[in-house]
This record gives sequence, structure tokens and C-alpha cells, in this order.
Amino acid sequence: MEKGTEIVNNEEEFKAISLRLKELRKSKGYNNYEHIAFELNMSRSAYWKLESGKNFEIKTLIKVCRLLEITLEDFFSGIQLPKNQK
Repeated sequence: MEKGTEIVNNEEEFKAISLRLKELRKSKGYNNYEHIAFELNMSRSAYWKLESGKNFEIKTLIKVCRLLEITLEDFFSGIQLPKNQK
């Protein structure tokens, strides 16, 4: 697989993760992403990138899950990743 192709193929997965973040944020009462950004001690733009499907570090996801009081297992159980394309 070519290096540039791998990134393009991950866009669907990043989008699924970002949608799950938004869904969980709202279900926990954070109607506005700016409020959760404040609680996470992140800038609004940094948190917005998470919900926009940008790649981010796993430690950031762990921090979000702790604030939302969910496990990583719970987080990923709500995500349907697309099947591998060859």
C-alpha cells in the first residue's frame, strides 16, 4: 500500500470516531463543544479538531473518556468501522 493511500483510506474511520465523540459529548450534557473543551483544559480549536475527524493521540481520547466517565471499550463499541477495501 502506498503511503499516501493509507491516509486517505483512514478518513472514514476518523469520521466514525469523531461522530462518536460528538454523540457521547451531547449524551453527557455538553451541548456545546466549547464547554467540554474548557473541562478538558483544551482550546476550543483543539477540541473542534477532534470532532472534525482529525488524527489525534490516544492519550487525548483517554482524557476525553475519563471526563465522560466511559471506558475505551464503551467508546469503541458505538463505532461501526467500514470494512477493508482492497
